[in-house]
Amino acid sequence: MHHGPQDSDDHDHLPAPVQHRLDRATHSVLIDPTALAAVRERFDTEQAHTLGHYLTRAQSPNTLRAYRTDWSHFTAWCLAEHRQSLPAEPVDVAVYLAACAHTRTTTGDWALATSTLERRAAAIAAVHAAHGLDSPTRADVVRTTLRGIRRTRRTRPRRKDPLILATLEHLLTARPDDGWPGGVARRRDALLLLTGFAGALRRSELAALQIGDLHLRTRPGSTHPTLTIDLGATKTDQEGRRSDQIALPRGRHRHTCCLCAYADWADLLTLHHTHGHQSLRNHLEHTPPPPPSPTHRCHDLLTHPPHLPPATPLLPTVDRHGRIGTHPMSGRAVGELVKRYAARAGLNPDDFGGHSLRAGFATQAALGGAADREIMRQGRWTNPRTVHDYIRTADPLDDNAVTRLGL
Repeated sequence: MHHGPQDSDDHDHLPAPVQHRLDRATHSVLIDPTALAAVRERFDTEQAHTLGHYLTRAQSPNTLRAYRTDWSHFTAWCLAEHRQSLPAEPVDVAVYLAACAHTRTTTGDWALATSTLERRAAAIAAVHAAHGLDSPTRADVVRTTLRGIRRTRRTRPRRKDPLILATLEHLLTARPDDGWPGGVARRRDALLLLTGFAGALRRSELAALQIGDLHLRTRPGSTHPTLTIDLGATKTDQEGRRSDQIALPRGRHRHTCCLCAYADWADLLTLHHTHGHQSLRNHLEHTPPPPPSPTHRCHDLLTHPPHLPPATPLLPTVDRHGRIGTHPMSGRAVGELVKRYAARAGLNPDDFGGHSLRAGFATQAALGGAADREIMRQGRWTNPRTVHDYIRTADPLDDNAVTRLGL
């Protein structure tokens, strides 16, 4: 919990207990450093380290990152207004949120979404709770201010368009050409797009996948393989209690089959892992790309499964020179990739993002006649109303009973 200049003489006027907390605060805004100091005094270093290890994992990295940014912004505002950030007065928090809500861009739009303002209030509450202080956001003046902001806005958040199957196929045709160096990104991105769509995956879930999360199976009475993915902890199950697992069957067509895309990508990953970058380059430079064929190749996975360390990122970074990195893509990079392919396909990139894959699954499945229960199972939704909110098409007459009125 970094306060910048306020860490020096700027908070000499604060009460001694508060000044002490600010002086000892760290950038981990959800951990009380004085509590850890007390542990170190009573227990050995290893036990204190163990406690700190678990305290820092009480929230997801994305939540911590957002809270740190929000808290830094609030403390900077308090500095400028000569207000106290910890503990904060409810009226000060209400004025801060109102000021943030009133800010506009140069085009006249609201600078911050309502959800961002609510998250900033949550960050302020979280920091106070971590330091054993009553949260100022519980006061009526803060709650009423947020309610007034929501009523003033009264605008439904602009959602990204869903990537239905026809649009997804346009994005697949916009991938780089096979060969060197484009063939590396071409194969990785086919797997990303198809798996994100068929698995109804969030962009963070896609980015976090490792080779060890994927398992091949055959259903009784079928010779076709099925790919199952263990998600572990997810956004709605951060403690991993449900052990969410999704299944990806063989696709109807070769070019939209997740398993064939996995086989294609696993070939390159294995070659890179076993023989290195130069061998991968030689392979793509001197091996002519296979002609388009309707013949599936996912059966190869059953006879020749990829031999890669389980912790290998499924979707690592790939630079423009075809080099495969050791780190996974970020969730933000997944969203940017979708936008980039949308632009290449002649679509407005602002209409699409990483969430378009998940929304596209729900929309396409509903258009195909899938029941709510079936959509909820693959998407791990627990509320049918949430599913209905996801199902949206570009044409309001699609799947609409008004077309059956006979008028």
